[in-house]
Amino acid sequence: MLIEYINKAMSKATYDKLEDGSFSGKIPQCPGVVAFGETLYQCRQELISSLEGWLIVKIRHGDRLPVVGRINLNKRMPVPKETVVHG
Repeated sequence: MLIEYINKAMSKATYDKLEDGSFSGKIPQCPGVVAFGETLYQCRQELISSLEGWLIVKIRHGDRLPVVGRINLNKRMPVPKETVVHG
């Protein structure tokens, strides 16, 4: 599900060509996820890395993540009941 989330978020990325010929990219739904690169390909690779790091920090801190497409990573996984061993 995480790979699907990253792929869907990357499909929403926007890129700009800068005056010096390099590129900048961002994902509007993910504030602070930005990247720069000499080529569009490099910029995209940096943006993926930036998104992955952003997700790790957000998840680690328990922050709410934006729903991208229909993918909602905010849903809590059910906690299994402890197994009691009788002996």
